[in-house]
Amino acid sequence: MCGLLTYISATASANSVLSGISGALTTLHHRGPDATGINVVGHDVVMGFKRLSIIDVENSDQPLEYSDGRYAITFNGEIYNYVELREELTAQGATFRTKGDTEVIVAAYHHWGTAAVKRLRGMFAFVIWDRLERVAFGARDPFGIKPLFHLMTGHGVFFASEKKALLPFCSWGDDTLDHASLSHYLTLQYVPEPATLHRQIGRIGSGESFTYRPNGPDSGMATRRYWRPEFRPIPQGDPELLYGRIRDALRESVRIHMRSDVPVGAFLSSGIDSTAVVALAREVNPDILTFTASLEVDGYSELPVAEESARHLGVTMHPVPVDAQMMMDALPRIIWHLDEPVADPALVPLYYVARKAREHVTVALSGEGSDEFFAGYRVYREPLSLKPVTGLPPGVQRGLRAVSKAIPRGVKGKSFLERGTTPIQQRYYGNARMYTEQEKSVLLKQYDPSVSHTDVTGPVYAEAAHLGDVEKMQYVDLYTWLRGDILVKADRMSMANSLEVRVPFLDYAVFDVASCVPAELKLPPRSAETKYALRRALEGVVPPQIVNRVKLGFPTPIRVWLRGEMHEWALHVLDSSKAGHLIDIDYVRRLLNEHRKGAADHSRKIWTVLVFCLWYEIFVSGSLDPRP
Repeated sequence: MCGLLTYISATASANSVLSGISGALTTLHHRGPDATGINVVGHDVVMGFKRLSIIDVENSDQPLEYSDGRYAITFNGEIYNYVELREELTAQGATFRTKGDTEVIVAAYHHWGTAAVKRLRGMFAFVIWDRLERVAFGARDPFGIKPLFHLMTGHGVFFASEKKALLPFCSWGDDTLDHASLSHYLTLQYVPEPATLHRQIGRIGSGESFTYRPNGPDSGMATRRYWRPEFRPIPQGDPELLYGRIRDALRESVRIHMRSDVPVGAFLSSGIDSTAVVALAREVNPDILTFTASLEVDGYSELPVAEESARHLGVTMHPVPVDAQMMMDALPRIIWHLDEPVADPALVPLYYVARKAREHVTVALSGEGSDEFFAGYRVYREPLSLKPVTGLPPGVQRGLRAVSKAIPRGVKGKSFLERGTTPIQQRYYGNARMYTEQEKSVLLKQYDPSVSHTDVTGPVYAEAAHLGDVEKMQYVDLYTWLRGDILVKADRMSMANSLEVRVPFLDYAVFDVASCVPAELKLPPRSAETKYALRRALEGVVPPQIVNRVKLGFPTPIRVWLRGEMHEWALHVLDSSKAGHLIDIDYVRRLLNEHRKGAADHSRKIWTVLVFCLWYEIFVSGSLDPRP
């Protein structure tokens, strides 16, 4: 796991940005504290790199050259099948100077061309420069585990693992703020890809590759999707065979994710996902260490269940206490690491868990991706509960829609009829729903009614038109919630502590079997369970008390703390904010006052604005500098 910063000039010598690259690399030090490399390739390409040594520790420094200097590569991530690919490439005549996975990527590109990216099993973002053909080729992994930002200028293009490394090479201020992305953030609690809050900076999408030619008739950058998830539910004759396939795929994925030349640990919560990963990792390393957040507020701590699981599995667990003061202390630095605001309070305990893990290991396994693959969110049951309405003829639905409008707000049945008569494309846009359009019209000083969440989800729904409603929701989450919140959280909080996090659920082979699970085995109609097939597959693998446990979802008690310990701090953030020309701060103060009195739970809405205010002070006004 590392940080890359590459510049390809289209107009002049790259030496003009050499000192800037060197300075910008320091902002990526946390991603790779073990080594720094800067190479000028030819006269018009600069490749910078910060390395966290995981595989082939003594060698494989980057930027790495291949084929007598024809190619140069910067690569962030891990290729788990690099051993098998190396053997195949060697049989085809490839030679290797290192024992790492970086050289395997560039050798695969040399021998197989752009099709090589489909052979890579892992998490990755890389840029390869071909000096002979004068073309750059790069890609990002299928699920978007690893980030890759780009900045196009009049003189060339920059690529970086984090947006902050690109800011020295472009203008930044209120005039470059992307107001559509801000509106989406206030709805979704994250900035959806491929945009950022900076109009000049974008992101390579998950499952995308690109080519960039600085000169010639085909000059410029072109991207393409080399992979996209295909849900193909198959009726099952014998469900036990399916459960066995799930178990085998996950066991093999965990095994291959354990490949490392440095110590590997794991995060452990009270849920089935991380517990399964730990149980299967223990088969490879019985002495694996685990790490768990402890939030000492009734109803929020996962520690007691995690401790019981650790005892059952016979693994050592390190609890990490997190309180309100720790939340307030760490949040500005966390937002600096994020680059873009993400209003998920779970970021903070994850930051502290990663920090504790780094004291003992360099790599940690985690359970992200299970809910999107196997239908783990309770909201996925909504199509089943709404079927009495959605199954009615269109004319009847229109009549019920009219009836719902006549029912007073708060009366039982109104919401059910509203949701049941609203097409799923308009009804579902992900797990987080912060501010409604009506609320944003008050909150935003520059509200644009033409900006809608359907701008983000519309193209995704178009690709999923042939799927059932549950699979549509899963597909939408893979392209929104998973890569916008879950994976940003995992990457930035681990890398903030120079820790590599690996996610065995987010694997080609695991998705191949997950994609075949029919809806009735994901969400049985006569049961309240989610990810039913996965739970059945893991019976006998995870402790019995975990198999059917209701998902807790790594909760953080900001609802409680914003009424108590964090109230004055929240007021101070609002009072000192320089973003008052963008956000109606008085409106948010009223929400905070109502929340403290217990009139309503506005905690997530308040938190969303607090995170943006701090982000604005760090990256726009410059009045706050939390850098380490």
